[in-house]
Amino acid sequence: MNQAMRGHAAMLLFSALVAGSFSLGVLAAPHIAPTALNVVRFAIASVLVGTAALLTTGIPRTAWRAPWRYFALGGTFAIYFVLMFQGLKTAAPVSAAAVFTLTPILSAVAGYFMLRQITTRWMAAALAIGGAGAVWVIFRADLQALMNFHMGQGEIIYFWGCVAHAIYTPMVRKLNRGEPAVVFTFGMLVACFLVVGAWGWRDIVETDWAALPAIVWVTILYVAVFASAVTFVLLQYASLRLPSAKVMAYTYLTPTWVLVWEFFMGHGTPPGLVLIGVGLSIVALVMLLEGDR
Repeated sequence: MNQAMRGHAAMLLFSALVAGSFSLGVLAAPHIAPTALNVVRFAIASVLVGTAALLTTGIPRTAWRAPWRYFALGGTFAIYFVLMFQGLKTAAPVSAAAVFTLTPILSAVAGYFMLRQITTRWMAAALAIGGAGAVWVIFRADLQALMNFHMGQGEIIYFWGCVAHAIYTPMVRKLNRGEPAVVFTFGMLVACFLVVGAWGWRDIVETDWAALPAIVWVTILYVAVFASAVTFVLLQYASLRLPSAKVMAYTYLTPTWVLVWEFFMGHGTPPGLVLIGVGLSIVALVMLLEGDR
């Protein structure tokens, strides 16, 4: 398996793990402030990734050269999470998910300006097909729901969060100076923890941690271990091996993975027509793989 194929495998696992945070997050959201949840999430993830770095590659002193790089990356990702939760105060989840499908296109633009990565016609076609498939799944094959979509204030706020998310991917390759993915991720997570902690310190103080229901702790542990520590390493790994647009194209699979999670959690199955969107997402990924070959 060549480096590009390893990058694709990493992002396939990434999209499946991220999807789980949506299914669990819906159950935990009413019980805890988003910033409080994310501060604990990044604290746990930092400890886990830092320990993994010490036990594997080690954390060389050279990794701390130009620490501003980690704050640039952590700050960018913190902006995404803060604006996402701020936007979701008024934006419907379906509308927000539709806005998120713009991320691969935004990442392609950012990759060109930051790294001069060229999006070929074949890759652009794959991105378009994948985007169409993701939107079809998000709106559950309901054309009327798609036609009723509109950009409100919450959607606009979240859009700028998606811009930050798109910029993050090419920034990884731009700012990495040869550090292993696990070490680079550790520095970013610590910076992200500090930034989100400074933003949401009041929510942390005001949260009654002892009274939180079990689902909140299950969600915190899942997003800390699998949807943070593991996925951020996977994202860093893939970003060093694939163009930014291809990395972010795997976000198109997230709605499909959410359906899988919902099924195994006993929440039923979607209408049969939704499978058309799943098929389009798979076609897009096959086109990206063929492009690598």
